[in-house]
Amino acid sequence: MSFFLSKTLIHDGVDMTKDLAYKRVLLKLSGEALMGDADYGIEPAMIARIAGEIKALNGLGVEIALVIGGGNIFRGAGLAEAGMDRVAADQMGMLATVINSLSMQDALEQQGIFTRVMSALPINSVCEDYIRRRAVRHLEKGRVTIFAAGTGNPYFTTDSAAALRASEINADLMIKATKVDGVYDSDPKQNPDAVMYKTLTYDEAIVKKLNVMDATAMVLCRDNNIPMRVFNLYQEGDLAKVVAGEDVGTYVERG
Repeated sequence: MSFFLSKTLIHDGVDMTKDLAYKRVLLKLSGEALMGDADYGIEPAMIARIAGEIKALNGLGVEIALVIGGGNIFRGAGLAEAGMDRVAADQMGMLATVINSLSMQDALEQQGIFTRVMSALPINSVCEDYIRRRAVRHLEKGRVTIFAAGTGNPYFTTDSAAALRASEINADLMIKATKVDGVYDSDPKQNPDAVMYKTLTYDEAIVKKLNVMDATAMVLCRDNNIPMRVFNLYQEGDLAKVVAGEDVGTYVERG
């Protein structure tokens, strides 16, 4: 389903006077997105810029949920491959996503945005437990809601967590932020002749093994009819264009 809002806002020189095509969105950020130009951890300037773009959309009445990975701090799958117990490694990775979620909460609150972090793992002293009905209520009240700790289970990626939460809150669109312009038929960094898809179905992405997300996440989105837009987070202003329904990046749908 789609909703349309008409308001005027100028953000960082970008005219956001447009009809926004989506009322409720889930933005999936990789942990690496928070690094900016750094090699590790969180770059304050980068997280502040992302928070600013989210603030602009929140000011237009868009209900925004986030899922953030933890790869800038800890990648559970990597340690599992090196010999660590997979369950322990994945649990450590989930805790890394909580750290990133709290940092994003701080960046948003510094810009005056009411924000809630909801964790799939009980960590009551620092954030709320994830309860679906409460999460929807936060969104309805205009609070940016960040879903931390993945699904709370090992063996599932944060992409799968994002697809699950998008389905649970009945998001109009899942937005996957990457370092490239969209989905390509091969790695554009290694193949200068790589071709970008403007539209795809989830089945095509799965069959062609395009690595949009892991297969579990794509099946969840397909079966629950959650469309997805893949775009380049480093193109400032493109997030607003995506929410406005502009043809940015790659659009993936059930088909």
